[in-house]
Amino acid sequence: MEQTLYYLIIILILVNFLFDKYLDYLNLKAMSPSVPDELKGIYDEEKYRKSQQYLKVNTRFSFITSAYGVILILAMLAGGGFAVLDQWVREITDNDYLRSLLFFGVLGLGYDLLSLPFQIYDTFVIEEKFGFNKTKPLTFVLDKLKGWLIGGIIGGGLLLFIQWAYVATGKWFWVIVVSGTGLFLVFITMFYTTLIVPLFNKLTPLDDGELRDAIEKFSEKAGFKLSNIYIIDGSKRSTKANAYFSGLGKSKKIILYDTLINDLSVEEIVAVLAHEIGHYKHKHIVSGMILSMVQTGIMLLLLWWALGYKELSAALGAQTPSFYMSLLAFSLLYSPVSFITGLITNRFSRKHEYQADAFAAHYGLGKQLIDALLKLSVKNLSNLKPHPLYVKIHYSHPTLLQRKEAIEQLPG
Repeated sequence: MEQTLYYLIIILILVNFLFDKYLDYLNLKAMSPSVPDELKGIYDEEKYRKSQQYLKVNTRFSFITSAYGVILILAMLAGGGFAVLDQWVREITDNDYLRSLLFFGVLGLGYDLLSLPFQIYDTFVIEEKFGFNKTKPLTFVLDKLKGWLIGGIIGGGLLLFIQWAYVATGKWFWVIVVSGTGLFLVFITMFYTTLIVPLFNKLTPLDDGELRDAIEKFSEKAGFKLSNIYIIDGSKRSTKANAYFSGLGKSKKIILYDTLINDLSVEEIVAVLAHEIGHYKHKHIVSGMILSMVQTGIMLLLLWWALGYKELSAALGAQTPSFYMSLLAFSLLYSPVSFITGLITNRFSRKHEYQADAFAAHYGLGKQLIDALLKLSVKNLSNLKPHPLYVKIHYSHPTLLQRKEAIEQLPG
């Protein structure tokens, strides 16, 4: 049985890699050497060529990095690396919980360190070449250290909680873990901008003036109580712009990137915020959390069933079954289910984006929203005509042209 699982893991890793690269190939083949008719008036020839070059460079780089990741995993499997690490943590401590923390801590940190040259190249070579990077080396290093610390605390805490629930609660395992992760998700949704964001960025309340007056006027018109509007210093890392909505209830906040304010007019920024408020009005945050919990429930139910088979650990070379080795094997085997749930999640997400766009258009901001999206897409060198299959599998948002067409077809 363990041999079957071992080869199944290898097959799934290779199939995932080859299918993902096939999608990249389709995406590149969908490119046109000159500006397509649909993009005339959006991209000029020079900017269009630059966007295509950006896509090609990133696709080639993605091939190298993902191939590197696959080679590392296959090398660990073929060379018994996971079994060696398992034996090492067993020699360090007799405590099963500490073994789990050590095992995944070493794996996670080791992989990140081995991938560090690619991360540096992506930030300081590719993004720099195309004029996006604003990250200083010190900022990069501090971000990495903070990321490791936060990942260790949150990831380690969740790992221990899941292991405790499996060991201590038996058949109630998945119910307890779903409930626990649900509460954690609500907590993070409410306090992400209060607890996590300030560790990486500076949040400044939006000053009184034309923009704040326009935002508050629209919020009142839309029946949306909003007092927390913040500017985030996104320009310390990139020239790319964004805006997002965070929190629930009284903790809800609108976050504007400083680059967004520099790139868009007041009306266009209000249109972008109207889109974000549309998500709140349509209860997309809540429905997204529910969908996430359903996905988590499915995964945990399968995990609870799979952990009963000692062959999972043996498939990775373990002499003695363990929670952490079985969990790792399960994660490698879970990809087909993850693929299906990802398709469903992306489909719901794209539908939500159309609804939020329609909300903005209902208040007469459809044209301003399109103009804002056009400006941001061109500045970010976005690929405006990706292959339809690539969109269906990878995109959580409709393409710009799809959104533009949908807004233009709305009545009124």
